[in-house]
Amino acid sequence: MPGDQGAILALAGQAKHTSTQYDFYAQQFGKNKPPLERFVEYFQAMLTFSFGKSFNNNQPVIDQMIGGGKLVNTLFLIGSSTVLSIAIGIFLGVLASYKRKSAFDNFSVTAALTTFSLPTFWMGLTFIFLFALSLHWFPTGGVVPSVWYETGFPSLPQQILTRAQYLFLPTLTLTLFSYGGYLLLTRATMLETLSEDYILTARAKGLSTRTILFRHAFKNASLPIVTTSALAFGSLLGGAIITETVFNYPGLGRWLFDSIGYRDFPVMQAMFYILALGVIIANFISDLVYGIIDPRIKYE
Repeated sequence: MPGDQGAILALAGQAKHTSTQYDFYAQQFGKNKPPLERFVEYFQAMLTFSFGKSFNNNQPVIDQMIGGGKLVNTLFLIGSSTVLSIAIGIFLGVLASYKRKSAFDNFSVTAALTTFSLPTFWMGLTFIFLFALSLHWFPTGGVVPSVWYETGFPSLPQQILTRAQYLFLPTLTLTLFSYGGYLLLTRATMLETLSEDYILTARAKGLSTRTILFRHAFKNASLPIVTTSALAFGSLLGGAIITETVFNYPGLGRWLFDSIGYRDFPVMQAMFYILALGVIIANFISDLVYGIIDPRIKYE
């Protein structure tokens, strides 16, 4: 990336920065140390979650991530949209596989492919124009009204209702973008499973359609869905950079976007580390869930 953080801070609105200013920031950020020494210190810091201080405001990165509300905001946004997209996608995918080649199946697949292909920033801007600027049903962005910071926060029920209004449009955007992938995956795995002999045997026994679909077919078709869902939750802490930026939502994704523009490497390193760690943990959990769902899988 072009640019140098020491030079950016040393400039401070001046035409040129002095060598003394640059040396001060280089020493503060450890840029005058050998690369190997800097890497060892970085590796030790990552193991202890000591991400250092932000270049932007000189505040500890971990304090801004947790204490600043960015982590909580992202957990609410990405968590709610992920749960909704998985639940809606799986339910509609099971129904579409059962009603294969019907009007419902064709409509579900077409709608899933459409929303999955639309850019999130386009959907977000469209929802802002329709529901915020035209109909005035929801706010354009943010997480709470800015006037609260001046007049004080209201009662807890009022806070929950207002936060839900601010959360609705970005959650709707991410849900519509994500649910199609789960629908198509569920439909594909279910179609393969419904052709098995044991499904024919279950139907011959007179079992209900719901029992056949969810207790017999879906259970055996769920392994790829478990992997995809686990990876979705694993990348949850990475935030939604585009959606959070469009809605001016103060989460981890927006924080990462701002840090890229400011060359705030400690924030970027912390975010990439947390994201990678979350994916690794999610993969490990999905492997354990495999053994619970499918008794044929044994761990020694």
